[in-house]
Amino acid sequence: MRRVIALFLSLLAGGICAYGQSDSSSSPYATAADFAKYAMKLRNEAFLKVEPMMQIPTASRAATTRFPWKTNIVTTVFWIGEQAGGNNPVPNYRSCWDPNWTNNYGGFDNPESSARRDYIPVAFVPRQNPFYCALPYNDVTHSQFKPEAPLVIPWFKQAYAGQGQSVCWHHWVAIRKGNRTCYAQWEDCGPFRTDHFQYVFGNERPKPNLNHGAGLDVSPAVRDYLGQAPTDVTDWQFVDVRDVPPGPWRSYGDNNHFVLARRQSEQRLVQQGGAAKTKK
Repeated sequence: MRRVIALFLSLLAGGICAYGQSDSSSSPYATAADFAKYAMKLRNEAFLKVEPMMQIPTASRAATTRFPWKTNIVTTVFWIGEQAGGNNPVPNYRSCWDPNWTNNYGGFDNPESSARRDYIPVAFVPRQNPFYCALPYNDVTHSQFKPEAPLVIPWFKQAYAGQGQSVCWHHWVAIRKGNRTCYAQWEDCGPFRTDHFQYVFGNERPKPNLNHGAGLDVSPAVRDYLGQAPTDVTDWQFVDVRDVPPGPWRSYGDNNHFVLARRQSEQRLVQQGGAAKTKK
């Protein structure tokens, strides 16, 4: 990684020097700012070629051991449409990645047990996965990736889809309490922080905060599946889509990989059926 950075700096310094010494009419860049933009493009491409810092185990080990468990994490409950108040200073009408979170979900994810059935609100069928969570890191700021994002996020290279398009949003997380394990998608940032990559992807513990040092927020669906108290202690780890087992977390959501795959499969069957009728 140091070699990549050194190469980038040498290219940038040499390029600026050459630009200043040459006649601008013969330069392919109209201004120094244009050259700086090109240099930043080279930097981003170099970062994408850097392998993640976290160690990936050999194929002989179980796939779920690729990401370590974070153990004994204070865990609180939050929900889409939650108002600010008490120890929740920010309303949850929108998420860090979705300014229309409540509308895209389909409405208020009422946490009251009397207003829920089979892990979803009784008032509507959610258009997104009701099994969601928040962790205290956002990989994007001002529509750009944070400098550390390509280096600390293990799946950054594989998930990269363009500058400023979060690779954390919708990623799967396993959450364990006792002998029960639930699976949820990372849909927001918190509790309280959006910058603690040293905990989310490293070995640090959550920072102190108003909620007893909470390091994970979970949805009412996760709470109900685990039998969790409003403030509790759980373990969690990242998981790849291929390691998510069957369960109620596969049932709903336009953001749910399994729902999308099922729809695509159904569309192919319809198309194949239509093609067969046409041949007849």
